[in-house]
Amino acid sequence: MRVNPAYWVAGAVLLILPAFASDFVLYQLFGWTFILGMIALSLMFLAGYGGMVSLAQMTVAGVAGYMVAIFGESAITDISQGWPWYVSIPLALLIAALFATATGWLADRTEGIYTIMITLAIAAAFFYFFNQNYVIFNGFSGFNGVLPPELFGVNWRDPIAFYYLTLFWAAAWYFGAIYVSRSPFGLALQGIRDNPRRMAALGYHVTAHKVAAYAVAAFPAAVGGILLTWQSAQISPGTAGIGPAIDILIVAVIGGIGHPVGAFIGAFIYVILKTFAIDLIVFVGLGSERFRLLIGLGFLAVVFWSPDGVLGLWEKLKRSRGLNPLLRKAGRRP
Repeated sequence: MRVNPAYWVAGAVLLILPAFASDFVLYQLFGWTFILGMIALSLMFLAGYGGMVSLAQMTVAGVAGYMVAIFGESAITDISQGWPWYVSIPLALLIAALFATATGWLADRTEGIYTIMITLAIAAAFFYFFNQNYVIFNGFSGFNGVLPPELFGVNWRDPIAFYYLTLFWAAAWYFGAIYVSRSPFGLALQGIRDNPRRMAALGYHVTAHKVAAYAVAAFPAAVGGILLTWQSAQISPGTAGIGPAIDILIVAVIGGIGHPVGAFIGAFIYVILKTFAIDLIVFVGLGSERFRLLIGLGFLAVVFWSPDGVLGLWEKLKRSRGLNPLLRKAGRRP
């Protein structure tokens, strides 16, 4: 398989980036980009390959983050069990996958806009459940002091260590998504997306494939949720609120929902705007709440010019550049 040289260049730059980038760039910008990219990748997998737009992927990430805080260690010692990482992390991933499977089972009974609405309802319900339950989830305060284990004598919240940790998992899930998309399961899922009746007639269990897709997509979202919890050392209901759930959809669509790399492109654009544009907005006296207006306008602009996001714009540009020489040779204007 021929690999685009741009991917080799991007990979080399990302590997050597800690040699010349600041801790802020590594930990905040790229660490956050890789985390949001993983969660958006789970949405891209469902929407791009299965035609199922789920707004519950951030909730899946939140469930994993909460489970790590509850089963592992945190500053809330009355609730956290203090179990070792090799027990708490697999349990968190398992429970997140079960939650996503149940979500998929419910969402499979709907199509189109109704799938979006039911997954948004699930996200809203769990936000209020997290917020109002003090016995298990510690209410609106959530958990703080949730730190990654120091494996191999490494402090994984150190900017360089955390950068490589998030880069590793982002790359793993990126290539994993590509592999699954070309596997028999992924091809069947894409066939169901295009024509479910025909796939059912060919003997494929449409419902089982859709629900399984939710379970598979849960893992990059869950890992992203755990890393997000470790990055901020805390998790609260706002982490998995309605706003962040919609933000993940915006990230996936802006980048391009048709290819796994679009999730990370959209995440990078979002993080840059969230980090720097909000300061500019406050500086000119518009107030920080105007940031979402800026994100919304950017979202509308990208979708207007290209429903396939930034990747779609890039493909249009390449096609136009390839077409212009042919038109000039024929003596015509584009």
